[in-house]
Amino acid sequence: MKMLSNWSNAIAHVDCDAFYASCEAARHPELKGSAICVLSSQDAIVVAKSYAAKALGVTTGMPVWEAKKIAPQVVCLAADFRYYGQVSGKLFAILRRYSPDVEVYSIDEGFMDMSAVPALWHQSFQQLADEIRLTIACETGITASVGIATTRTLAKMASESNKPNGTMVVRFSQIVPFLHGIAVSDIPGIGRNRAAQLNRFNIHTALEFSRMDELLMQQLLGRSGMVLKQELTGFPVLGIETEPPLPKSVSRTASMGQQVQLREVVSAHLSYHTMRLVSELVAKQLLARHIHLFLTLASYEKRTSNVCLDVPTNSLKRITIAVRQGMKQMFRRGESYRACGVVATRISSSHSQTPDLFGLTGEDERQTELMSVVNRINKKYGTGSVSLAAVRLIKQKKIRPRFQYPLLIAH
Repeated sequence: MKMLSNWSNAIAHVDCDAFYASCEAARHPELKGSAICVLSSQDAIVVAKSYAAKALGVTTGMPVWEAKKIAPQVVCLAADFRYYGQVSGKLFAILRRYSPDVEVYSIDEGFMDMSAVPALWHQSFQQLADEIRLTIACETGITASVGIATTRTLAKMASESNKPNGTMVVRFSQIVPFLHGIAVSDIPGIGRNRAAQLNRFNIHTALEFSRMDELLMQQLLGRSGMVLKQELTGFPVLGIETEPPLPKSVSRTASMGQQVQLREVVSAHLSYHTMRLVSELVAKQLLARHIHLFLTLASYEKRTSNVCLDVPTNSLKRITIAVRQGMKQMFRRGESYRACGVVATRISSSHSQTPDLFGLTGEDERQTELMSVVNRINKKYGTGSVSLAAVRLIKQKKIRPRFQYPLLIAH
């Protein structure tokens, strides 16, 4: 087919427009076109905003009082991360209809291998990009921008160049004029400081960047710069990663709300974090081999403990025993504590686990099945509907964890 000439490799980048705010506008149609601000868990900071709010001068990270001062008409809504995750699931289900090779890059953007897709759908890349965009809008109520090019870097730049709710297809023959109109600061991975450094060498556009002397590029940006340079010339270096990399750690940490001396209350907080940690490990089908714990004293000094597990596991019982062991090593009677946390490290996938030949993990498997049921109940009836008995002590003492939603920290 003529449309496939010069397309030995094709990658699409799909990026939702003002995702959190768009999700809120989708379920509150009366807010469509309004200046929307999505707030942090404590409703203190703007974590996302609509294009209308951005036009009024509202920025991400701005305190709510400041946003309302410069734009009194803004509509401020508390973040609902569970709902955003549901919309994200619909988004990627749509993308997988068009290509089996989809990379989930973030909650609201992904890459697709489109190399053989036009022949299957009997459509041009422009037609496919428009259809994907319109399907997302029709089925989720949010808008997205789609870029298609021969490399993932060019595809991402293409989607960014025609936001919001636009499509851009950059053919190999169109790369030079396309790069000529893009500022060097708009290249993915080139931040403000790097752009300023490049400007001192009269590198102001993406096209000038793609034609830089390789020795100078190596000196200024090293290997990452050389990869970007090759990607910008239309020759792919970075592929589609359909399997997300394993996190190096999974953490659950929070302030205890006040200074605490009672051992049972500190233990209740650690139990709360342990439950959340294991819930995430099971949901993501991950195993941990090492547990790191910490207590933050009133003086902000940290006391830590490390426990190595017998086998890689996501068993609530096994990890709870490890946490109790660490608690005994850290806690000192008469001291005051303000925060605590549980961190799982040496993460592996449950799919890569070798068969249990000696019966060491039989109970772990039953624990995993139990936690899976607990996760389904909590998802249906609300987080915390089923929890450890020890966690109830936190509510009895009227000391609630600072954060009420799961926080995954991957380094």
